[in-house]
Amino acid sequence: MMTFTDWDILRNLLLAARWTLLLSLVAFFGGTVVTIPLVLMRLTRRRWMANVVRVYVEIFQGTPLLMQLFLAFFGLGLFGINVSPWTAAAFALTFYSSAYLADIWSGSIEALPKGQWEACRCLGLSFGQTLWRVIAPQALRIAVAPTVGFLVQVIKGTALASIIGFVELTKAGTMLNNVTYEPFKVFGLVACGYFLMCYPLSLYSHYLERTLLGDKK
Repeated sequence: MMTFTDWDILRNLLLAARWTLLLSLVAFFGGTVVTIPLVLMRLTRRRWMANVVRVYVEIFQGTPLLMQLFLAFFGLGLFGINVSPWTAAAFALTFYSSAYLADIWSGSIEALPKGQWEACRCLGLSFGQTLWRVIAPQALRIAVAPTVGFLVQVIKGTALASIIGFVELTKAGTMLNNVTYEPFKVFGLVACGYFLMCYPLSLYSHYLERTLLGDKK
């Protein structure tokens, strides 16, 4: 039977979970905005643009997200720029997400037969028309499943934002544990919270993979 303290713990964790979801959505949609020009720069086939994107992706994929959070929160302070934990976490996760989404979306486009680009040029279609009317709809079918799957990683990655003081699900669990001294109960509920947020997305990602790519397994 749950006591009043148990309900209070659950209520506070639910309140913190909304910030986890909000940060995840901001990071994902912010990453989408940053990713679009990165993918377009790759598609132009200009060497210097491709090199810029490659360096950008390697930096954010090749360094721990925790270090990126530290740099966003503490590093900017060296230049006299004070940012809140929310702002630092949002920016760090946005750039982190964009580096992975750039590879997912670029790979989905490159997976299509190159003959389609050539056929469109023969038909007199411009680069923009080819991308928007022919390539993008097909690439979307390939990209949507891994993109939804990556959103699961973004949700779990928000737990690291607790290190810089952002009060999301993990940080709230730590604070409640310091008060109640019941780590198994508190962090068990935290783990359940992440599972309930991530598992439906994982199932949806597998569903999209089966339906959009024609996998009958």
